[in-house]
Amino acid sequence: MNYYLGLDIGSSSIKAALVEVDSGKSIGVIQEPKEEMGMFAQKNGWAEQEPLDWWLHICNAIKSLKKQYNVNKTQIKGIGISYQMHGLVLIDKEGNPLRRSIIWCDSRAVAIGNQAFSEIGEDKCASQLLNSPANFTASKLKWVKENEPDIYKQIYKFMLPGDFVAYKFSNTINTTISGLSEGIFWDFKNDTIADFLLEHYGIDKNLVPDIVDTFGKQSSVDEKGAAESGLEVGTPIFYRAGDQPNNALSLNVFNPGEVAATGGTSGVVYAVTESLSAKESSRVNNFAHVNYTKGSAARIGKLLCINGAGIQYRWLLNNLAVSSYEEMNNLASDIAIGSDGVCLIPFGNGAERMLNNKEIGTRIVNLNLNNHHKGHMCRAALEGIAFSFVYGMEILKSDGIKPSVIRAGNDNLFRSEIFANTVATLIEQEIEIYNTTGAIGAARAANLHKGDFESFSKTIMDNDHVMTFMPFKDKKPYLEAYNNWKKELELILNK
Repeated sequence: MNYYLGLDIGSSSIKAALVEVDSGKSIGVIQEPKEEMGMFAQKNGWAEQEPLDWWLHICNAIKSLKKQYNVNKTQIKGIGISYQMHGLVLIDKEGNPLRRSIIWCDSRAVAIGNQAFSEIGEDKCASQLLNSPANFTASKLKWVKENEPDIYKQIYKFMLPGDFVAYKFSNTINTTISGLSEGIFWDFKNDTIADFLLEHYGIDKNLVPDIVDTFGKQSSVDEKGAAESGLEVGTPIFYRAGDQPNNALSLNVFNPGEVAATGGTSGVVYAVTESLSAKESSRVNNFAHVNYTKGSAARIGKLLCINGAGIQYRWLLNNLAVSSYEEMNNLASDIAIGSDGVCLIPFGNGAERMLNNKEIGTRIVNLNLNNHHKGHMCRAALEGIAFSFVYGMEILKSDGIKPSVIRAGNDNLFRSEIFANTVATLIEQEIEIYNTTGAIGAARAANLHKGDFESFSKTIMDNDHVMTFMPFKDKKPYLEAYNNWKKELELILNK
């Protein structure tokens, strides 16, 4: 039996998966390290990780996978890589990291990005970058230039986290258009590297890695990479993408109108469009999707993030007198739609980009201490998080998204019938649930170097489909509850 290896480089752990080459069937997934990876924060709002730690955990994960599933290195026929987006890795001419990686949740470059947005011009940024430079990789690189000039002078190339991992396997430096777009280095209007942004930041274009296709032979494992990873020399790297585009790929989301959703600690709605509209660029991010290619119809992923999602429900689990999510869901199911007027505004996990970066916190309103109990709190929390997803979908629709199908992973929030039914009914759209992960998706994507998207789609349908939530015909009670919630939210936003 032959396998593809999929790697998902997160900020809390590395996941490695094996899938069968022929069937796409998942064999197993390993996580390294067993506890969460740490972050280094020298100042508030900073977040860094050591790139060589990712590599160490990847090598350990591959070793564990081979041992646990009795696989030898000759059976692994290709590699697919998913990685935490927007990170910055800097290497010198010898290929050594010059400093820790400034990762996605580090906010030190916000002011730099905002200033560039103003100076370059909002219209130009929206029409060519499809985003504000904001706190993305390009702005982080400018921060290094301004604040660590000695390090900046030694840079041979900058990379995204997935680029660095591919480099460690192969000793080959390259990146993808999708990757450059997530760093805000891509000019969509001219379909080329965003020279005007590099010039504005004073960044040498030679620091940009060579560009390879997202699907195809990007490089091969060399002798050093083989010795350290336990893979065979010559094993090809066939695929690389950031975690959110890769999550969409894992859910078979490639075409305009298809939407991927995740409901973990934070929530994400990722919708594919062929439009280069970016009128909501201050609230929605726009990136080249995995199947974006120069000179053909655009495939743009519109990414809307909801920070205050599952973290809200977890907080209740930890602080209410309840023992499990199942108990909370059972308590909530005894309460009528609308939670008897109790509204929970779930934005307690920092600033919310979709609310124009306001930090409004969590609010519980209309709580009657004589009539309401923890069941009302559980229902109001699930509804409040669902309503925030619906609110986000309204923003996406205002930017031209016409959803035709929504697919979601079988994760915490989408396991709740109340949550999933509320979203499906309000947006009048079926929600298909799939049991998959980013590492499995990345492993399967290694097979897309053959260009057979139809077989890829069939693999997901055959192996992963769990169930479909259908919108209820009687939308009225849900709409009434949502409008009550939205009225409370707008009172807060308009203060």
